[in-house]
Amino acid sequence: MTRSPLILAVETSSRVGSVALALGGEMLAESGFSAPLRHSAEIFPAIRDLLERFDREPSQIEHVYLSCGPGSFTGLRIAAAFAKTMHLANAARIVAVNTLDVIAANVVNLAGVAPGSASDHPLPAIDCKRLAAVLDAKRGQFFVAVYERTADGTWAKTCEDSLMSASQFLVRFARKEEPIRLLGDGLVYTRERFQAEGVGFLDQQTWSPRAHNVHRLGWQMALAGRFAEPLTLTPNYLRKPDVTMKSR
Repeated sequence: MTRSPLILAVETSSRVGSVALALGGEMLAESGFSAPLRHSAEIFPAIRDLLERFDREPSQIEHVYLSCGPGSFTGLRIAAAFAKTMHLANAARIVAVNTLDVIAANVVNLAGVAPGSASDHPLPAIDCKRLAAVLDAKRGQFFVAVYERTADGTWAKTCEDSLMSASQFLVRFARKEEPIRLLGDGLVYTRERFQAEGVGFLDQQTWSPRAHNVHRLGWQMALAGRFAEPLTLTPNYLRKPDVTMKSR
């Protein structure tokens, strides 16, 4: 890339939605929706307001980064449909960012961005070697990914996106000698299911995925040429949505 593209980052995978506008690696602004589960009602007004704030037009958006799941089926479809529309309208390039990575990036640097750079956001200090991002998958199950601090102080994803119950998670990951810390919107109404020795919870302010992390991770993917194929772009549902057949 010889110049900085105008980037729109979209986060609609969980309860709290947000969008962000950036110029290359430089974050310009982020706008959160007014209340949980307002994705379809507020995504377009929020984008319009961001563009007007910086005197930009929708036709100038060159990249769209979206949180691609796992997560809310409806929210993921909204983001994917928007990204495809921007590709058809503007030939915008698309980057699909893993939602659980977006959540983990609230507290650990998964983007490889040096502190103090344009894309950097202050991260809270956490005293642990393992953490798990958790989203509610309904039917008593959760989308989970686990990250561990490596010997050089960086973080690695050691358990890829998985679908499991709280009890299955505790059997696999609750260890008194090496505590694991949890974060994610999946804990909002189900935190008590994960209460166990060797399990702790990060501050609830770190639980929601945010558009600025979609940008932060997406920009590094774009620099590496990891763009999605627009025509075949499909969210990472990890599990097929429920389908109810109505009898006549």
